[in-house]
Amino acid sequence: MSAAAPISNRWTRLVGVDHPIVQEGLGPFRTPRLAAAVSNAGGLGTVSMPGMPEDIEAGARTFREHIEECASLTDRPFAVNIPVGVDAAGKVLPFTDSYIRMVLEARRADSEIARRLTVMTTSAGFPGDYVGMIKDAGMVHQHKVGATKQAVKAAEAGVDVILAAGFEMGGHAPSAKVHTYVLVPSITEAVDVPVLLTGGARDGRGLAAALAMGAEGVAMGTRFITSTANADWHPAYVQALLDAQEGDDVAFDGVYGPCRGLRNAASQALLDHSASDAPLDPVELVRWKIESMQRAQTTGDTTDSLVMTGQVASAINELVDVAEFVPAMAREAADVLRSLAASLDAGVLAPAAG
Repeated sequence: MSAAAPISNRWTRLVGVDHPIVQEGLGPFRTPRLAAAVSNAGGLGTVSMPGMPEDIEAGARTFREHIEECASLTDRPFAVNIPVGVDAAGKVLPFTDSYIRMVLEARRADSEIARRLTVMTTSAGFPGDYVGMIKDAGMVHQHKVGATKQAVKAAEAGVDVILAAGFEMGGHAPSAKVHTYVLVPSITEAVDVPVLLTGGARDGRGLAAALAMGAEGVAMGTRFITSTANADWHPAYVQALLDAQEGDDVAFDGVYGPCRGLRNAASQALLDHSASDAPLDPVELVRWKIESMQRAQTTGDTTDSLVMTGQVASAINELVDVAEFVPAMAREAADVLRSLAASLDAGVLAPAAG
């Protein structure tokens, strides 16, 4: 832990990082280099799951390769993100089980991976029996929720950290459709474990706001996609996010629920399909969505493929250098909080007498 870190709290100490800043899971996209860059900068990078290929074991091997690549690029803690998908009967989908077990086996088999890969973030569905499995493996377990009752359920089950996901977030958004300004204070009041805000943050002001609402950090996806460290994504995808204006995003039916991305022909086709009386085969539709998302990332097709982004893209106009940005964001948050505290001490923000 760096002595110069301006913000230290339960979460930074639990995870062993300098700054309360997380790179969100960005599956089904490739993120090992981006994850390493964020971890090297003192935050927590996340290796994202590689989608749901028909050959799940091949997907697990690809995921393992991404983990190994990240571990070769950083000696700091990093995370993985695995959605907990379930079928119509509530049974956990095979890819979830395969990916979680692969991560635990990778840690058992390689002490260097175990030393670095210390956090698992689950999302989409309740992690259930996996909570004990992850805890027994000695990992910090973070779980993403979109409602207060989900946060309480996860905390009672033994999850270590809650990610409070506001509806403005990019990619798969919570079905409860509650935004961060309402959701985060409700969750921090309801649970005793550390809470991270995800959805809408882009700089130190957002981090300061999250801390003021009782959270202990923020997780960001869109802000890190638009960075010089994100060399795995097609430049046209990144530029589309930089060009986005307010109102250019839309929520549509994704893989696990609502999904947020740019308005284009692909997202409009999904909206039209949702209103259609002739639905496609659900399994084939899910595969099309994932393949479309990956195609946008790898080929730069931002018109006929799904381009995932948060609403915050409209406020982001330039790339950042992750190595400089992460510590600068933490310093900015600390400066904002100190400035507000000084204003209160000086009576600047005191209400007028009358």
